[in-house]
Amino acid sequence: MMDTEKIYRLKDLSNWEFAGTAFAVIGQPIRHSLSPVMHNAVLQSAAESNLSIKDGSYFRFEIDPNDLTQALRLFYEKGFYGLNLTVPHKVMALDLISSVSEEAQAIGAVNTLKWSESGYMGYNTDGYGMRVGIAHSLKAELKSNTVLILGAGGAARAAAVECLKQKARSIWMLNRTQDRLEALLQSLSHLEGFDRLVPLVSSDPKALSLLEAEGICINATSLGLGIQDPLPVDLEQLPLNWKVYDMVYNPPETALYRAARAQGRSAATGLSMLVYQGAKAMELWSGQTVDPQCMFQAAQRALDEQLSKDS
Repeated sequence: MMDTEKIYRLKDLSNWEFAGTAFAVIGQPIRHSLSPVMHNAVLQSAAESNLSIKDGSYFRFEIDPNDLTQALRLFYEKGFYGLNLTVPHKVMALDLISSVSEEAQAIGAVNTLKWSESGYMGYNTDGYGMRVGIAHSLKAELKSNTVLILGAGGAARAAAVECLKQKARSIWMLNRTQDRLEALLQSLSHLEGFDRLVPLVSSDPKALSLLEAEGICINATSLGLGIQDPLPVDLEQLPLNWKVYDMVYNPPETALYRAARAQGRSAATGLSMLVYQGAKAMELWSGQTVDPQCMFQAAQRALDEQLSKDS
C-alpha cells in the first residue's frame, strides 16, 4: 500500500510500483498542497459514486525545476494517468509535453496533464476554477462586469485570460511596477478583447479613482500568504460596492478577506477556486462530472487541522 501522505521525490520514481491508477501533484515546495486530500477524497468515494476510476490514488512529489524533464518522462513511463502542476513548473512544462489546449496556450501555462498514447496532453483549469469559484462564493459573474486584477504574474495572466473569455466589460490591471505590467499586457495583446484591459500602477495615488461604482476585485498576488504581508490594495480607495476575491486560501482568513469583511463587503478566499480547478482536472481525467462538495469538505478539514496545529 503506497502512502498518499508522504512527500515523494525524483529518486522514488525510478523504482515506482503501483497497481492502481496513479495521479500526482508536483511542485517545489509541495508540503502544504491540499490537492492530495481533495482528490483522494473523491477517489476513495468512487465505490459509492459513479466515478469510473475505482482503483485510483493521488500522490505528492517535490521536484526540482532542473529535474522536470526527467521527472515527466518517468511519470509517463510509470503510467501516471494524471498530473497537477504547481509552482514553479506550470510554464516550463509547456515545452515538455505532446499537446497543449488552446486555453493553456493563451494563459502560457499548464496545471493539468493527462496521459495519452502520444504523450501528456496539457490543460489549464485555473481560469475555470476562478470563474466558478467567484460565482459560488460571491454570487457574481465575470460576464459584463468590471474587474480589477491585482498583480502581473502567472495568476494575474490566467485571471485576465478568463475575464476576456467571459467578456468582462472592462478589466483593470493593477501592479506595483510598470515594467511587469507592460510585459503582461504585451503577452496578451493578441487576444480578442485586448482593448478592454486597462493598466494601473499602484504607486499612482489616483490609480483607483476612475473605477466604476461596483465590480469584482481579484487578488492574484502572493500577498497574504505571509502573516506580516501588507494588503495588496488600499481598500479605502475601492468603492464599497466592490466585491473582493482573494486567490490566497491559506491562512483560511487572509488579511485582505478580513479587511474587506470589516468594511461590510462581500468577500471570499480562493478555497473555492482551488476546489473547482481540481474538480475540473478530475473531470478531464475521468470523462465524468465530479461533485465538488466532497473536495470542499476534505480541503476544509485539512485547513482546520493545519490551523489547530499552528495555533
